Amino acid sequence: MNHAGMDHGDMGHGDHGGMEDMCSMSMLFTWDTTNLCIVFRQWHIRSTPGLIFSLVAVVLLAMGYEALRALSRRFEASVDRRMSALPRSSHPNIGKQGHLIKAVFYGVQTFYAFMLMLIFMTYNGWVMLAVSLGAFLGYLFFGHCTSATKDNACH
Repeated sequence: MNHAGMDHGDMGHGDHGGMEDMCSMSMLFTWDTTNLCIVFRQWHIRSTPGLIFSLVAVVLLAMGYEALRALSRRFEASVDRRMSALPRSSHPNIGKQGHLIKAVFYGVQTFYAFMLMLIFMTYNGWVMLAVSLGAFLGYLFFGHCTSATKDNACH
């Protein structure tokens, strides 16, 4: 029986169902960027300009994390200065509000750090270098008054 003229719907017998353009997920270190997706299926790298744009975006994202950490440290120092300048009777209000905002900073930083970890876990050497370069540049620009040692193991 000849099936050549039959409509098989979206089975894609001839084009392997678009498999050649699907995201690849390597669990081993690689420099290959063929069908590389970064965290989301929509962030699919299909060309050299797309790769370059994505690497620049990853550098900027990693720098943004360091900027967020610096902003958080500045806010914490500001709350501490305000509390030391005011009478003890007003400390509970400022302390509660300040702690709530610090908790928001902490939650956002934790989410951000884990997203960067997922980006790093593409196991693609180019992407890993971009995350590391972004961390370096972020610390260079935003880490003036912070230790170079990290407080936590994964973020």
